[in-house]
Amino acid sequence: MKLKDMSAIVTGGGSGLGAATARALTAGGAKVAIFDFNEEAARAVAAEIGGIAVGCDVANADTVEAAMAEAAKAHGPARILVNCAGVGPAKKVLSKAGVMPLDEYRRVIEVNLIGTFNCLRLFAAAASALDPLETGERGVIVNTASVAAYEGQIGQTAYASSKAGVVGLTLPAAREFAASGIRVCTIAPGIFETAMLKALPEAAQQSLGAAVPFPSRLGEPAEFAKLVTHIVDNVMLNGETIRIDGALRLAPR
Repeated sequence: MKLKDMSAIVTGGGSGLGAATARALTAGGAKVAIFDFNEEAARAVAAEIGGIAVGCDVANADTVEAAMAEAAKAHGPARILVNCAGVGPAKKVLSKAGVMPLDEYRRVIEVNLIGTFNCLRLFAAAASALDPLETGERGVIVNTASVAAYEGQIGQTAYASSKAGVVGLTLPAAREFAASGIRVCTIAPGIFETAMLKALPEAAQQSLGAAVPFPSRLGEPAEFAKLVTHIVDNVMLNGETIRIDGALRLAPR
């Protein structure tokens, strides 16, 4: 699918990987709607790229339906969905503070996994009613998992299991949507230079980057975004989870 003049939605587009993706899609000629819980951050990126910003809790069915309706009104029916919204708190199941509260685990699953599924299902319902393009495609969905889905570290039980769920839904969703011409892929990034990592001391950032075999540095959000645009463009990419991690394999801690 070519990006030019396509309507795209990026969740979590107010910062980090989502913001870089919104910029890359816009550079390719797409019309981008940014969904983010932090509406102020979404507005800042939207103003930069000439897109629109919509405040949205991805885990809430009603707010996502309303956000998608607003995006369609502004840019026409969306053909591209990139799910970048997520949270990544680190906490042990058992610690000196006691056992992890169930609500803390539930919130990570709600945002990272249920939020991804919620946006995926509503996007697919709308895209399946569109006329197919010359390639036979009606839409493309790109989800965001993590290498933690495969090598979750101590303190990542909630995060790793939520991202493993995103990996697990990719192939069956791609198989189901194949009849409608909607492709589904997932990207599993390693250690990337996001706002959360930038808040760490420089020495800590360098140490994390040094753990990556090659290139021995943190990934750049623009590199993630470049993979998103390639997935959109390459019609044979479907039902696959692609690691982008510089050959990193996470240690237990």
